[in-house]
Order: sequence, then structure tokens, then C-alpha cells
Amino acid sequence: MALGAVVLLIPVGGSSMAGNGSGSRSAGPDPALAAFSAARPGARLPLLFIHHSVGGRLLAEPGPKEAIGDEIWKSHPNGGGLRRMLEEQGYDVHEASYGSSVGDETDLADWLPKFRDKMDAALTTAVNDQRLPGKQRNQIILWKSCFPNNQLTDEAALARARDSLTALLPIFVKHPDILFVHLTTPPLAPRVPKEPIGKWIARAVLRKPQPTLSLAKSGPLARAFDQWVVSPDGWLKGYPLKNVAVFDLYDVLTGHGESNFLVFPTGDGYDSHPSREGNERAAAEFVPFLNRAVRRAGLSNS
Repeated sequence: MALGAVVLLIPVGGSSMAGNGSGSRSAGPDPALAAFSAARPGARLPLLFIHHSVGGRLLAEPGPKEAIGDEIWKSHPNGGGLRRMLEEQGYDVHEASYGSSVGDETDLADWLPKFRDKMDAALTTAVNDQRLPGKQRNQIILWKSCFPNNQLTDEAALARARDSLTALLPIFVKHPDILFVHLTTPPLAPRVPKEPIGKWIARAVLRKPQPTLSLAKSGPLARAFDQWVVSPDGWLKGYPLKNVAVFDLYDVLTGHGESNFLVFPTGDGYDSHPSREGNERAAAEFVPFLNRAVRRAGLSNS
């Protein structure tokens, strides 16, 4: 085969890899929250969002890049406007991201030591390592891992991901007055980044999996993990309190079952950071979700 032909045959992903997301829940309120009002809470509530790049852009206003900190944005071209929307609902929004004791390290396995050893710091965080004045404390903690955590390779990796979340529940049950909101891990883009032909050939010679093949395998595993997290018979089955809620960010960004991958990628489908449209859709769904979760947890006086 001529080298030119090899170049043409390099897999780059695309809609043929998207996979069927059948089995995901449809858009609308989580059944566990549907009985609660989505109206603005009657109390002003301080919250902390622990995030990296996807969360920072979700919070930011759409517009030119204007940074507050590392991946903490006042505005960003892909901004979803969630910070403003939450503030309009009466929430005081605080953030922790890269470079801070609470915000660094947000992979699935990092949450256990973080919540076990740094809970007091999280509850008093304003922005990164800045603390809230006096005795002020966050009453809500939003937290998410970033899309590389959906690069699941096999059933063993899926089991480890489940174990990482299950290990958190004994910690959360000790803090019944705090609402912990987990945003599910956002999806990977449907295409793998382009790379030199030499790397593709080297993998073929060594019989190593090509990135596209790995992505095709990780998509269904990511969907399976997400469904376990949100299922009544999954992660929270048997959890005795109402202080943990799950916002299905993965499902929103995959078009509620349209794909197992990001349907709102930045650019031409290689960047796993959601576009402005994806972030705005997620923000619009998150606000009523959070209002319902707050009432279910008993944090609102209305």
C-alpha cells in the first residue's frame, strides 16, 4: 500500500463513531426532584463550584476572554452564563480551580482525599485559596471531573470509576446540612486530535490500538458509567439522606441520547470543550435542577 493511501485511511472519528445513546433518560426533571418547585429559593445560598476548564467556561459570560484566575473566567467565547444565572436566583457563587488547594486535582480518584481531608477548606472557599470572611460557609458544593475521565478502556476501568464515587458516600452522610451536587463527567469529542502519520504507522506495526478504536470503545463505557451514576438503582441506591444530587451534564452534552460523545464540540469536532451552545443549554437546564435539589435538601425557606 502506498504511503499516500495510508494517510487517507487514518481513522479520524466522526458521526459514524458516535454510537447510540439508547437507554439514557429523556430531557426533563430528575424523577426524584420532579415534585419540587423550580422557582427561585427563598433564601440566599452560598455555593462553591470545584471545577477545571469545562466548569469555568460553563460559568463564564459569553464574550472575549477575561480571566479571574486559571480557568476561572469572567467571560469566554464559549461561556454559558451560568454564574450570572445562579446569582440572579439568589446564589452567591464561589469557585476553586487549578492552582488552589481545593481546586487542584479533580480526577475521579482525587475526590476521596479531597473531601476527606479538605472539607473545611472547601466549605470556606471564596475564590481558589481566598477564604470567606468571618464564619461564612458554603452550603452547597458543586463538583465535577473533566472529560479525560471518560477515557474508559475496559470493564475494570469502569469498576474503578464506580468505586471512586461509592467511596464518597460515607463522607457525605456526615454532612447532612451540606448539599453536594455532582455534575457527571462531560463527554469526549467525537474525533481524536490529528497527529503525525509516523505515530499511526508505529502503532499499526506494534499492533497497539489506534486512538479512534479506543474512542469507539470508551463511548459505550462512558454511557454505562453515566447511567449508573444517575440511576435510582445505581450510585445513590440506599443512600439515606437527601443531601446528594446528580446533574446529568454528560447526557445534556450528548444531546440526551443522540450520541455517546459531545454533540456540541468546539471547532471541527476535535476539541472536547463544549461550544457556547452546549454550555448555554447545560446552564439553562442546571438552574431549575439546582432549585429543585435545594428544596429537596431542605435548604430553601419557600
